[in-house]
Amino acid sequence: MTDTTPLMSTATQTVKNTVQHWRAPLIELSHSLHAEPETALQEHRSAAKISALLDTAGFTVTRPLDTLPTALDASYGSGELVIAFCAEYDALPDIGHACGHNVNGAAAVGAALGLAAVADRLGVTVRLIGTPAEEDTGGKVLLIEAGVFGDVAAALMAHAAPDDSVGSSSLAIGAWDITYRGRPAHAALAPWEGVNALDALTVAQSAIGLLRQQLPPGSVVHGIVTDGGSAPNVIPDLTRARYEVRAPTVEQLKAVQRRVGACFEAGALATGAELELAAHGRDFADLRQDPYLTEAYAEAARSLGRTPQARHGESTASTDMGNVSRLLPTIHPTIGYDTAGATQHTAEFASYGASPGADRAVLDGATALALTAVAAATDKTQRERLLRGVARRRGAGGAASAAR
Repeated sequence: MTDTTPLMSTATQTVKNTVQHWRAPLIELSHSLHAEPETALQEHRSAAKISALLDTAGFTVTRPLDTLPTALDASYGSGELVIAFCAEYDALPDIGHACGHNVNGAAAVGAALGLAAVADRLGVTVRLIGTPAEEDTGGKVLLIEAGVFGDVAAALMAHAAPDDSVGSSSLAIGAWDITYRGRPAHAALAPWEGVNALDALTVAQSAIGLLRQQLPPGSVVHGIVTDGGSAPNVIPDLTRARYEVRAPTVEQLKAVQRRVGACFEAGALATGAELELAAHGRDFADLRQDPYLTEAYAEAARSLGRTPQARHGESTASTDMGNVSRLLPTIHPTIGYDTAGATQHTAEFASYGASPGADRAVLDGATALALTAVAAATDKTQRERLLRGVARRRGAGGAASAAR
C-alpha cells in the first residue's frame, strides 16, 4: 500500500457519497433505537436492527456471539488492515437513551458502510462490533476477553454529547453489588433481638462520607440502595446496594477500592451483619486516545464544518472503551448537537436524541470516523504502525489480559 494523495482524495469522496447514500436508513436506525430503548444485556431488538441493515449492505454478520447474546460482529472485505467501529446501543433504566447511544450506534454503522465502499481499494477489512452493556457490566471488556478484538488494528467510535471534542481521557470505574444479611425482629417489641442490615449500610455510608476528604483528586464514590427492608416495624434482615468507585487511572482505582471496601466492612463489624461484596461486571480502565487517529478525526470533523475542542488531559465520565484503548490504538471523540444545556444521563438530554441536530451528528460522526480510517490506511507509516501493533499482540500470546 502506497501513500498517494489521489487515492486518499478519491476514497474520501467515495466515503462521503456513501454515507449520504445511506442517509435515510441511518437516521431511521437512530430514531428506531431511540424509540425502543433497551437496557444492558437486553438489547435484542437493537442488535437485530443493526444486523439487518449491515446484512443488506453485504456484511457478514455473526450474531449472537457465544459470550454475549446481544453483541454482534459484522465484517466486510479481506484486507490485512482490520479497522473496527464500536457500536453502542444500550439505554439507561427509566430515562431511555439519555447517553445518546442511538446516535453512537448509528454513527458507527454509518462509518462501517462508508469505509466498506473503499475497503478493497485500501486493503482494509471493516469490522462493526456491536458492544452491549456499556452503561452496566462492560460488554467491550467481555468481548476483549473472548478474543473478538484479537486481529483489530484500530478501534474507533464517536460519542453523543452537547459539543464536539477530541482527546479527552475518562475515569477508571469499578462497580460492586453489596449485600448485608442480619436477623429480623419486631422493631418495637424486641428490636434487641434483631441484627439491622440497614444500619450496617448506614454505617458504611457514613464512613464513605468521611473518607471523601482523604480521597485523591478525581476520585468519586456514588451508589444507590436497591433494597432497604420491607416494613418499618420489622428490623431489616436484608439490605442491598450498588456502588461505583471512580479514579483517574485503573491503578489508582485499586487503591481507592481498598479504602471504600473497608467502609463496607466497618458496617458489618459495627452491627454484626454479614457482608457480601461482589464485583458488578468488569472494571473499566481510563481512556487513552491515539494521538495520530485523534488528529486525523479532528481534521475530518473540521472538513465537515465542525470545530472539535481539544481536551487532552481532561477526564470525563467513564467508558469501557478505555479497556480497548489499553489494548490497541483507539479514539472516542464526542460528536455534538444542541441539547439546550442538558447533559448526558438526564431525561432532558434523551429528549434531543432524535432531533435534527442529532441526525446530523449521526451522519457527520459516520463520515469523520470513516475518513479517519482512510487517513490511517493510506499513510504508509501509520499503516505499518497499526499492523506492527497487531503482530506484537499476537506474539505476546493474545489480547485477553491486556485490558485489565
